[in-house]
Amino acid sequence: MAAEHMIDVEVLTPEGEVFDGEARQVSTRTEVGEIGILANHTPLLAALRPTELRLKVSDSETKRYAQAHGWLQVFGNRARLLVEEAIAPEDLDAGVLKEQLSDAERRLGESEKDSAEFARAKKDRDRAEAFLAIAG
Repeated sequence: MAAEHMIDVEVLTPEGEVFDGEARQVSTRTEVGEIGILANHTPLLAALRPTELRLKVSDSETKRYAQAHGWLQVFGNRARLLVEEAIAPEDLDAGVLKEQLSDAERRLGESEKDSAEFARAKKDRDRAEAFLAIAG
């Protein structure tokens, strides 16, 4: 694949680097919906929601991750994703995720709508739902 059709991609979590290399396309989900990033994309800064992050590194290979909340920056033919977690689908534990989902739903029911506890429980629920779909 010609280099002009590739974009440099970096995926970082608090624990360190998950991916650093080139890709033909980055597919993820922002606060406003699904997005696909190709080479030479216009500059962008977006909040990310939990989803399956797909990095198409070649015609025959796509790297997949369960992506938690975070940020996407695209500038100068480089996509940088700063996310709370990026986990390979095979490393997800559906049993643990189901427990996390029911815990988040319980906390949602017990907290007041505009409280920090409600916001955290909603964020945890969104992550658990997205990760369960990927694990499934």
